[in-house]
Amino acid sequence: MSAAPDCLFCRIVGGELPADILFETDHSLAFRDINPQAPVHVLVIPKRHVDNAATVSHDDAEIAVDLLVTARHVAKELGVSDSGYRLVFNVGDDAANTVGHLHLHVLGGRRFAWPPG
Repeated sequence: MSAAPDCLFCRIVGGELPADILFETDHSLAFRDINPQAPVHVLVIPKRHVDNAATVSHDDAEIAVDLLVTARHVAKELGVSDSGYRLVFNVGDDAANTVGHLHLHVLGGRRFAWPPG
């Protein structure tokens, strides 16, 4: 798996930094967000470095599907699959994308406002 040496999430995948890991597949890793925005807030990341959702290509199809399937698994395991949960990809500074490694937020455990914001 390719990694970016200065990437926080690549360092978590490599075991250099700790994380509260909940689930792992061949392609992805799911762990609790250190700054949760909801009672359930998990990040699902690919093990291979991908910059963000805007850089995903057809070559990343297996990774993209694995992220979604992993998110569904985590939502079920944490008890929010029936009540509902939100999946979020942030891209760029205006969207508060603070780590340059593709990551999917799984948020649940409370009712969310609509429209967001």
